[in-house]
Amino acid sequence: MKEIVGGSIYFGFFLTIGAYYIGLRVKERLNLGIFNPLLIAILLVMGVLVVTGIGYEDYQQGGRFVSDLLTPATVCLAIPLYKQLHLLKKHGLAVAVGITSGVMTSAVCIFVFCKLFRLGHEHYVTLLPKSITTAIGMGVSEEAGGIVTLTVISIVITGIVGNMCAEMLCRLAKIIHPVAKGLAIGTSAHALGTAKALELGEIEGAMSSLSIAVAGLMTVIVVPLVSGLI
Repeated sequence: MKEIVGGSIYFGFFLTIGAYYIGLRVKERLNLGIFNPLLIAILLVMGVLVVTGIGYEDYQQGGRFVSDLLTPATVCLAIPLYKQLHLLKKHGLAVAVGITSGVMTSAVCIFVFCKLFRLGHEHYVTLLPKSITTAIGMGVSEEAGGIVTLTVISIVITGIVGNMCAEMLCRLAKIIHPVAKGLAIGTSAHALGTAKALELGEIEGAMSSLSIAVAGLMTVIVVPLVSGLI
């Protein structure tokens, strides 16, 4: 059974889709931020692989089809941005300052924590791309000499936490302007955060979509400049 299921090229694909669907149903039923569909899907997939003994390589034969959709899905986020282009022109300076400060704050926080926990250069550059989308972060980490697998894990965890906590943190910080909400969420929690921003409103989603691209580009530039600090 293990060999038959694990050898199927479609097993990983249907397992991923099915696990995420279950996650969505759980979220709809319980309506609590902690029950994030992606988090539930990850735990379900891990559980199935452990119970059945199917290796990651066998799962990834089909799972990679879902991963291949990541880049075009990210590009599609440009649609709400196009619809709100007038806001980008109106708040151009605020957008530039907001995204830049977000990227720099992320880099400084990672530097401070790496110093506190005495982490070396390899771990430092591994964590630097944690707040940008996976498609960009993997390349940045690999080029800087980081551990790509850990980079992906840090990006996923950052996105899940951002998706779960974004709305609450905006209320605590009294951030009420939709442009400010979108910039904060997109810069700190990439595509998963943008999913939450789109739930909050079209303007929030548009600004968050913009933040993904710009923050990713800035991180590509910043990482080589600051990677030598540790």
